[in-house]
Amino acid sequence: MAINLDSLSPAELQALIKNAEAQMESARKNKAQEVRTRIDALLKSAGLSIDEVYPRRGGKGAKVSKAVVAPKYRNPENAAQTWSGRGKRPLWFSAALKKKGVTAESLLIAGSAPKAAPARKAARKAVRKAPAKKAAK
Repeated sequence: MAINLDSLSPAELQALIKNAEAQMESARKNKAQEVRTRIDALLKSAGLSIDEVYPRRGGKGAKVSKAVVAPKYRNPENAAQTWSGRGKRPLWFSAALKKKGVTAESLLIAGSAPKAAPARKAARKAVRKAPAKKAAK
């Protein structure tokens, strides 16, 4: 079945493409169903299940979900924009910090605790710089 593409109009070519794509999608679905049937037959004859052959992470059929972190910072110009403080800084956060008088602490959402890292670092420095006791002679 040879088709002379040069003699077809753009509308006819478009219709031919759509028909070919539909035929290809149907062929892929039929092939997938055929393979699925063969796999099911192999598993049944071996007395196995798909989970035994291809185990999932976290045990039998366990779904792994990422924990949602509460937002820590809020955009003062658009309250719908928040950031948890994890990952790359959003553009609004970086832009706000460039403004005069705006600090990360001023963008904190009420009720979210500021980082305690500076206090811990200061305590570590104080411990390191403590003079060593000399032994009495």
